[in-house]
Parts: sequence; structure tokens; C-alpha cells
Amino acid sequence: MLVLACFAAFLITQRLKHTPTAVHRYELSTAFSPYPGSHSRLEEISFELANAEPVTITIIDSDGDTVATLFRNYPAPRYKDVSLRWNGRGGVAHRVGHLITPAGRSIPVPENRGAIAPAGEYRVSLSLRNHGQVLLPRSFSLVRP
Repeated sequence: MLVLACFAAFLITQRLKHTPTAVHRYELSTAFSPYPGSHSRLEEISFELANAEPVTITIIDSDGDTVATLFRNYPAPRYKDVSLRWNGRGGVAHRVGHLITPAGRSIPVPENRGAIAPAGEYRVSLSLRNHGQVLLPRSFSLVRP
């Protein structure tokens, strides 16, 4: 009986290892400070999805509360880098500006107009239409100068 249980556990583990994840790659800055005069005033967020699908991108504080909604139903492509920046402000973004990199790439910057979020640890939550909510495993810090 023990041998069968071990074999079944092995098969399940192998299957889980090869099950594709909804988010293939993600990157975040470790810390940023949205205050004037700060070196890094925008949080850099990027990720890739396994499937093309609409995604709602939110910022969650350490208590699990939503601080900012950056995009609702953003049409994220499959296996292509989705990059954006957060300005550290709360609320729902009603407009999107763009940051042009030295290489000429345009990166969306949702314009949240609420108060600057308090210093602390934050995480990015992706709500995917076909895969539910995915909380990126790493956090980032919003710091005061």
C-alpha cells in the first residue's frame, strides 16, 4: 500500500511540474520612492502571460487591500512582455500616459490621482479572465526619501 501511495505521489508531482503556469515571467523593482527628487519615482512592473487574455492589474498592500487599480481588462498578448509603471498613488487610473525609453519603446504609465500610498510593502495582483487571480510572489517597497 505504501509503495502505491509513493508511486501515486510521484506521478502527481511530475504532472504538477509540467503544468503550465498562467504567468511565465515577472519583474519588479525592489524599491521606489514616488516623491520629488527621488532617483526612482516609478515602480517598474513587467510580466508575460501563457495565454492572450484580458487582465486587471492592481496593487495590493501588506494587509491584502487594493491600493490602486492600474488597468481593467487590459488586452495582454501571449508570451510578450507587458511593461508598465506605477506612480505610487492610490485609486483607479482613469488615464494612461506614456514613458518613452532611450531605445524609443513606449511604456504605459497609468495616471492614478489619489494620495501617495504610505511607505510599506506592496504586491502586484493580476486578475485573469481565464485563470482567476494571480498574486505575484515577490513584493516591492514604497519608501520615503
